[in-house]
Amino acid sequence: MAEQKTEMLQTNLLLLLVALIWGFGFVAQRLGMDHLGPFTFNGIRFILGGLCLLPLAMRSQRMHLLPGDRVVSPALAGFCAGILLFIAATLQQVGLVYTTAGKAGFITGIYVVFVPLIGLFMGKRSTVGTWIGVILAVLGMYLLSVQGAFHLNIGDALELAGAFFWALHVLALAYFSPRTSPVRLAMVQFYVCGVCSLAIAILVEPISLQQIGAAYQALLYSSILSVGAGYTLQVVAQQKAKPSHAAILLSMEAPFAALGGWLFLQEMLSVRALIGCGLMFAAILIAQLWPDKQIGAADSV
Repeated sequence: MAEQKTEMLQTNLLLLLVALIWGFGFVAQRLGMDHLGPFTFNGIRFILGGLCLLPLAMRSQRMHLLPGDRVVSPALAGFCAGILLFIAATLQQVGLVYTTAGKAGFITGIYVVFVPLIGLFMGKRSTVGTWIGVILAVLGMYLLSVQGAFHLNIGDALELAGAFFWALHVLALAYFSPRTSPVRLAMVQFYVCGVCSLAIAILVEPISLQQIGAAYQALLYSSILSVGAGYTLQVVAQQKAKPSHAAILLSMEAPFAALGGWLFLQEMLSVRALIGCGLMFAAILIAQLWPDKQIGAADSV
């Protein structure tokens, strides 16, 4: 029991670290967009992130496979996860052209609702604590990200579609991670997402070495930390985490992004935003500490 609690704590801390890296990564992405188009930026950072993992992938072995489960090829797992990652990231970036960053952050975060809902259709159940955590997380993200009246437009619809694919990505990693090499899975998904992004960038965006050079600092953070470290740690952590709990923990990306904006971009945090951050923190505590009355880990999501 003590070993299980220690393992759960380590998993939760890893996911919070991922949320921190991604949240601060919004600063880098905003700065990078001053010089590069969204497809070019995504393509370069994901391919560089994959290259960062190449030495580890060459030495990694399959570990912690679930007994009795079919082993999945890292190439197949990475391809499936990479396509979902590409679709989600593309919908998010294109949606940002038509909506505000705050609304985009809130709507993207709705994947914390989609994860347990999709789980229900897959025959998996969530605890009362998880649903309370989901509701508090969504309310917290709304207070943190949306100012004034909330109206849906085409950009918001694209962000909502992206949130659905982010949820599918979380669930795909929950399935594949225990059945294959997590490092190789992560590397392959980066290459798939990066190549698809660059293919579109070549068709629709101007690309020059001067632009890439101007954005090199943002690219380095986004590729080495956000992609190479962040997404890889997500894959590793989701070997053990329940998908719904992982989604709530990863939603802390929003308050960490607000913190990064305050620290590096001189963006102010209102009382409303601070209350939103508090609600999201409460969501994590409730989801993690609420008694789990489900029978069998395989029955819950």
